[in-house]
Amino acid sequence: MMNARSSNGPGSPKGGDITGLVVTFGRRTSSGRYVNLSRDSLDNDSGTEFANYTVHIPPTPDNQPMDPSISQRVEEQYVSSSLFTGGYNSVTRAHLMDKVIESEANHPQMAGAKGSSCKINGCDGKVMSDERGDDILPCECDFKICRDCYIDSVKTGGGICPGCKEPYKNTDLAENAVDPQRPLTLTSNVSMSKMERRLSLMKSGNRSALVRSQTGDFDQNRWLFETKGTYGYGNAIWPKDDGVGNGSNDGSGETSEFLNKPWRPLTRKLKTSAAVLSPYRLLILVRMVVLGFFLEWRISHPNEDARWLWLMSIICEIWFAFSWLLDQLPKLAPVNRATDLNVLKEKFETPNATNPTGKSDLPGVDIFVSTADPEKEPPLVTANTILSILAADYPVEKLSCYVSDDGGALLTFEAMAEAASFANLWVPFCRKHDIEPRNPESYFSMKRDPYKNKVRSDFVKDRRRVKREYDEFKVRTNGLPDSIRRRSDAYNAREEIKDLKRQREAAADEAWEPIKVIKATWMADGTHWPGTWVASAPEHSRGDHAGIIQVMLKPPSDVPLHGTVDSQPVDFSEIDIRLPLLVYVSREKRPGYDHNKKAGAMNALVRASAIMSNGPFILNLDCDHYIYNSEAIREGMCFMMDRGGDRICYVQFPQRFEGIDPSDRYANHNTVFFDVNMRALDGLQGPVYVGTGCLFRRTALYSFDPPRSKEYSTGCCSCCFGSGKKSVVASTPEENKALRMSDFGDEEMNLTLFPKRFGNSSYLIDSIPVAEFQGRPLADHPAVQHGRPPGALTLPREVLDASTVAEAISVISCWYEDKTEWGNRVGWIYGSVTEDVVTGYRMHNRGWRSIYCVTKRDAFRGTAPINLTDRLHQVLRWATGSVEIFFSRNNALLANPKMKILQKIAYLNVGIYPFTSIFLIVYCFLPALSLFSGQFIVQSLNVTFLSYLLMITLTLCMLAVLEIKWSGITLEEWWRNEQFWLIGGTSAHLAAVLQGLLKVIAGIEISFTLTSKSGGDENDDDFADLYIIKWSSLMIPPITIMLVNLIAIAVGFSRTIYSEIPQWSRLIGGVFFSFWVLAHLYPFAKGLMGRRGRTPTIVFVWSGLIAITISLLWVAIDPPAGATGIGGSFQFP
Repeated sequence: MMNARSSNGPGSPKGGDITGLVVTFGRRTSSGRYVNLSRDSLDNDSGTEFANYTVHIPPTPDNQPMDPSISQRVEEQYVSSSLFTGGYNSVTRAHLMDKVIESEANHPQMAGAKGSSCKINGCDGKVMSDERGDDILPCECDFKICRDCYIDSVKTGGGICPGCKEPYKNTDLAENAVDPQRPLTLTSNVSMSKMERRLSLMKSGNRSALVRSQTGDFDQNRWLFETKGTYGYGNAIWPKDDGVGNGSNDGSGETSEFLNKPWRPLTRKLKTSAAVLSPYRLLILVRMVVLGFFLEWRISHPNEDARWLWLMSIICEIWFAFSWLLDQLPKLAPVNRATDLNVLKEKFETPNATNPTGKSDLPGVDIFVSTADPEKEPPLVTANTILSILAADYPVEKLSCYVSDDGGALLTFEAMAEAASFANLWVPFCRKHDIEPRNPESYFSMKRDPYKNKVRSDFVKDRRRVKREYDEFKVRTNGLPDSIRRRSDAYNAREEIKDLKRQREAAADEAWEPIKVIKATWMADGTHWPGTWVASAPEHSRGDHAGIIQVMLKPPSDVPLHGTVDSQPVDFSEIDIRLPLLVYVSREKRPGYDHNKKAGAMNALVRASAIMSNGPFILNLDCDHYIYNSEAIREGMCFMMDRGGDRICYVQFPQRFEGIDPSDRYANHNTVFFDVNMRALDGLQGPVYVGTGCLFRRTALYSFDPPRSKEYSTGCCSCCFGSGKKSVVASTPEENKALRMSDFGDEEMNLTLFPKRFGNSSYLIDSIPVAEFQGRPLADHPAVQHGRPPGALTLPREVLDASTVAEAISVISCWYEDKTEWGNRVGWIYGSVTEDVVTGYRMHNRGWRSIYCVTKRDAFRGTAPINLTDRLHQVLRWATGSVEIFFSRNNALLANPKMKILQKIAYLNVGIYPFTSIFLIVYCFLPALSLFSGQFIVQSLNVTFLSYLLMITLTLCMLAVLEIKWSGITLEEWWRNEQFWLIGGTSAHLAAVLQGLLKVIAGIEISFTLTSKSGGDENDDDFADLYIIKWSSLMIPPITIMLVNLIAIAVGFSRTIYSEIPQWSRLIGGVFFSFWVLAHLYPFAKGLMGRRGRTPTIVFVWSGLIAITISLLWVAIDPPAGATGIGGSFQFP
């Protein structure tokens, strides 16, 4: 076993190449401890627990690497079978694991050492294997030998096979392994610098080359392709083979295919019908005018009998009008969009002159899945999300999945390993039979006919077999907690016996005291888990553990790999069985560091993925949001790769939910927000980022400005609507437009400042221009500006070696972000519980635009809390984040002029809407106060007041009807949203305002718990959580409002009936508004009743006491006329 150790202390260099790694020898004992060994001890210590070791020595004339195709496979096999750990002031270790789970992993890409053992005496290394996992045997006698023994036999044994004692027949392999003079067909990953390997993906062999400086190093200021045609974006004609460096500029490199073939866009905008949109805009204008006249009339006609009541009502009504304007103005230009997946396939995956083999020219995508607590976020739910990602319809070699386990739990680690093992069967099954959805739990739980539109004769047999395997997978996953506990107890008992035996031997006849063994958590291979232990211990607890990276599934080959009939329980002989790269990541956590919750975890994944795969696009998903439409990534890529797509920072997909009660009692679907507000924002500068289901451009996360940012003016029309208008500016060299930050102004980008922004990892900094280039649209039309040549991304993925993973360990360390811009300007932004909205706001503020992608089949689906208390706490978290935004520098009032005016209004509404709760609560009590006092908000219900009220109500209803028309929502969904607006406004929003003020004024931090993703008991129905009553202080205000209004109605009726001169108009006005309040609170009242009308007694006690207190105080403060004491002359009959 080899431990590749690199010092990660604060004084060590971060991000060096492989020569910066200090390799020491060591062995890992059965208890998980590392023991350093000298070279002599290695030679003489043949009887220890030391099994085998591999030392990576830089190539010299005496030590040349083996055939690169084999060395690359062996290197990736070593990486995928090793658990990498490290962190602050510690070493980076690569622990070779015999297995990661108890069950046997049978996929060749799966983590864990597999294959036959070497037959050389004293060596138990694993035999080299190919992409199928079959043994690579260099001699015809089929003598099994590992990589290290093979190199020794070639170098020192004269190329003689240790088995048959004959020279190796595979002379190419032997000579390439030892002959330093023979050129290799492909440069080995050892002799090739990391930067060269990064840039090799940008080279196009027949039409361009990278310009380097005089020293031979890569010139960061001139890294674009040079052509002999016109230079810069907008050039769709690329030179022929001799077009580089010949000094000619005659433009003869025209590609006839581009000129003769009609250009087709990938997306199109579907504008809303004028028959709906024109009346909608007109009604908004009419209602604004009516509100203006109404408020003017209300101010000029006070109620002299109850001026205090009039003043309270007019203040609330003015705020409601202002709030309605903030919400309504951004809805003036709603749009719908459509994609053309056939055109995407034709442009990027169809054989043509620039891509004769038809390999995918699509850019890479890194998918992030975040989880933090396996108790609240069940591993089975996360595993199903992972399986849906691995089975997505996107080029396998271009897809990478990173799972962030912020809790560092072994349970999550082994659940992911089980998912990777089951993916060996599930993913090819989905490809073979076009399964939708590709989440096995959802697929096997569907109530519709699973055999509809299935024509293959073996589908029934295959489905039955996969269903049985999935049931076994579920049982294994659900049994992991108990399996880990039993395994750990057994190993801990063994260690305790060993320590006790050693203590007895050392103490001899002397008295000895019993020792206490630390209750460690053990992995399947019999070593300590480096993350969080079940029984917390120093350096093994939540918030205090090392960084961990495990490549669960190594990178696939760039050519399809078909299955065989005998090797699988299902016939996949015609199906590609490759799986995407799957990486488990748990960032380092130490006491005293602010780890910034989910935002910090996302930034750690951004850095680690940039080093390991560097996909130019990032899709982030919550652990309970799975891919429901396997082509969702392709749909988003249509926008990114279309004309002008280089100015899109992200594509936001709507959130759709499963497991919601049919009536959607608490508006969990949020259809008004996702289908009305977000579509409307898409007509401006783009929708806000909502935290999941979002496809990012990596360079936008790096805080770069969009290309050609200085060419877009901020005129009146362009500020309001989405039609960007270009201004005439001086031409700027193309290389200066590729990566630009507004912080540098008009000056050229200074790359020497990158370490201050991104940290000292040279790997990370080197990956930035590569990601920018690979994320460009295809330059297949003169109108496509800032594009890349066709066929540039058809080269194989670079090798994932140990030095790369070791560098990834260093960038997820807790100290890496110190004195950098991560979380401040770069990546996910820190400082708010709603980091998603702030992150999207920063991108829009730099001039980027976003796109809202609504697919015919839902792109993603997830779960939402249907319990009343959980729903209120979810809304509380969102509202608290909005209050934090309002009191921070992210307030839209301070936005950059690059942001359009209506977009600013939308973001301003995001920060202001919780404050409406203050006025809403007052307004909900006004009907009760009116009934108690016998007064009303106006002097009398005259014709003018009723006319204004009628017009305001009618325009609101007509606007709702038109919104329903152009958005596609239903009337019931609109009404549910209105109801929960009042429920949330009188409970969670008010608490959010108070908490936000406490944080701003007193500096009291707010902590929130995760929303549970688990469902109810299996014995209950699907909506068992809907009827569970959990007491929360958030329930007090709505309950109080209901009780006070009910009491006020009774008091008002009694007073009017037994009054000498009944004031029926005032009674009708008060009762009408009281019923308006109670109608909105009806779902809340129904939720309090539970399944059988059960409500906690404390709810009635508190609410009753508050209601009685308010009523008595009111009677005492303002008794009826002629009263001599509390209660006045009013008597019940």
